[in-house]
Amino acid sequence: MKCHFINSKKEMIKVLIVDDHPVVRKGLKNILEACPEIKVTGEAGQGSELIEKAIHNYFDVILLDISLPGRNGLDLLKVIKSINQGIAVIILSIHPEEQYAVRALKLGAAGYLTKSTAPDELITAVKRAAQGRKYITSTIAEALAFNISYRKPLHKTLSNREFEVMCLLAEGKSLSEIAEELSLSIKTISTYRKRILIKMNLKNTSGIIRYAIKAGLVE
Repeated sequence: MKCHFINSKKEMIKVLIVDDHPVVRKGLKNILEACPEIKVTGEAGQGSELIEKAIHNYFDVILLDISLPGRNGLDLLKVIKSINQGIAVIILSIHPEEQYAVRALKLGAAGYLTKSTAPDELITAVKRAAQGRKYITSTIAEALAFNISYRKPLHKTLSNREFEVMCLLAEGKSLSEIAEELSLSIKTISTYRKRILIKMNLKNTSGIIRYAIKAGLVE
């Protein structure tokens, strides 16, 4: 893999990887450090650890998994930007760009990548983010254009956590499965479901699934 350094300061790009799976963190580290100008100087497996390291250490770029237990990546993105507006945050996700990319960019993310992203694309995104630039794929660019040009769809009225729960419901997961995945109680997930139904003027989970499919949020 060729790596051409483009940081005008000729300094090492310091990266913090945030993911609750050690194997994923190791894989990302191996990809990034194949480029000699990138150094992974920190790792975190949960939100509290991320915040602690962001306060007490310097990083050029944070690679942040969107699906962390307890607190999702979009909420943590807001916290990080409030701590240091200058830190570039790239959101990593197993979810397609159509679900979260526009939300992430509006909250200040430097880019949004799926975990199936090619290694070269990941390195390019990190280097561009370190320069203070955005990394936007053609799919995200189209989504941004649509978002600006048309009336806001109903799912855009949901909070980040409500949207996350809606997508998981649309994928056919039960309340208990969602509660376990997000490290929340079933009662809390049930409350989010009720809010989603009210905000989107839907009657049941089947309505959520139909809406998500029609909106292209799930396959």
